[in-house]
Amino acid sequence: MSTHARPLADWLAEASDDELRRLFHARRVRPDAAWQDFFDAAESLLDPASLAKALPTLTGAEAASLLDAAQGGGAGAQRERLTALALLRPDGTPYPPVVTAVAGRSADALTTTSSTVSRSSETAAAHAAERAFTTVSVLADLLLIARESPFALLTGGGVNAGEKRQLAEAGVPTEIVDTLVSIAVEAGLAVMADRRLRTSQSAEEWLRSPAVARWSVLATAYRDALPRGVRSPSGGWIPPETWSGAHPWDPAWSEHSRMLHDAARLLGLIAEDGTEPEWAVGLREGGATDTSALARLLPAEVDRIFLQNDLTAIAPGPLAPALDVRLRTIAARESAAQASSYRFTAESVAHAFVAGETEASILEFLGGLSLTGIPQPLAYLLSQTAQRHGLVRVSTDEETGRTRIESVDSHLIDAMAVDQSLRPLALTAHVGSLTTRVSRETVYWALTDARYPATLVGADGALLVRERHPAPPAAPPHDDASDLTP
Repeated sequence: MSTHARPLADWLAEASDDELRRLFHARRVRPDAAWQDFFDAAESLLDPASLAKALPTLTGAEAASLLDAAQGGGAGAQRERLTALALLRPDGTPYPPVVTAVAGRSADALTTTSSTVSRSSETAAAHAAERAFTTVSVLADLLLIARESPFALLTGGGVNAGEKRQLAEAGVPTEIVDTLVSIAVEAGLAVMADRRLRTSQSAEEWLRSPAVARWSVLATAYRDALPRGVRSPSGGWIPPETWSGAHPWDPAWSEHSRMLHDAARLLGLIAEDGTEPEWAVGLREGGATDTSALARLLPAEVDRIFLQNDLTAIAPGPLAPALDVRLRTIAARESAAQASSYRFTAESVAHAFVAGETEASILEFLGGLSLTGIPQPLAYLLSQTAQRHGLVRVSTDEETGRTRIESVDSHLIDAMAVDQSLRPLALTAHVGSLTTRVSRETVYWALTDARYPATLVGADGALLVRERHPAPPAAPPHDDASDLTP
């Protein structure tokens, strides 16, 4: 063991379990680290590679203090924090490897500015509220799309170009997609797993909440996930104009800081002129937010629609989210302006049946919403689609364990048997039906994708409803170990 590591090893041996836990978390020590004792731990924490990862996490004030200590001065108010990070000895002097690591570095500490924040004018506040409402609406669109088909992600976590093109066709601005994804993940509404973005269980409740409640979840999560460098002692944030110097030794901080600013503007926490809307004050100060000022500036939500003979529905304003989400399982939304429009098609109605709706449940739902009753063309479409739905039944043969496809329409069986898109299923004809070794769920979704009127059937003959991409739990709350000291 090197001489310089012994003092740290002694300090580690005397530290409490909580101190060690916080240290190892902050220094991003892997749970499977191959250490035998505290001497191994000390050597590893003072290794140049480990220090190179630790220094970029320091705030501007911490970087300046560490540099002062390395040059023979004192660490001042940051001494306790830097000691807890295993960068300073208990006497306030840096370990020799730390002195070497910071040699040649500069530390532009946080710019000192007045704590007074300029309040937004009425016009600026109105624009910020409009942007916040738009952001909430677009993020809901993104989550609804991801719920049906999880997005493929790049190695760095961004949405790939192909997915962005499809989102653009759905009306989602591609230039803000990555920022929206970051906001959704921080709020626990989406989960990144296996290089794909999927909606979480929490997203289902959020999607059905009023706009102000949706915004409150996003804004609070954004505040709680801010990096240490931009957090204020009260748990809020420091003046946004100082964020660029929050982590001076992090080469990626400039881009990260820009994204934080972009997210704050999208959420209406910072107006376009840099001023602060009234509803951001509570969050900035580390408390709850009063959304009444924001609510006054948002468009009123409606709970009625006009059903028309051309198989469209028009909402005379933003449709209440819970109603919008359900309507969009039955009809495809065509526009998302103040007056949204939706279109019913055989495919959209079939999708609703797959999701568990019935002809009766759809008629009851639309009848309660419509100011114009149920037009005859729509009633006919629902009836025809309902009659066709379930013509193909997918079940498991209890004797053979194989998946069986049956239908009272022999033409459908013949069509599936020769359908090239179903070739991977290796379907085999068997007494008026088709069988395969492929699982029942896989067969069902393959038939649905090929637009066959398929339903899943249980052992008792009852129809089953399946979610194609079951929502996983939300990710654990963000924790940057900002408090290393008791």
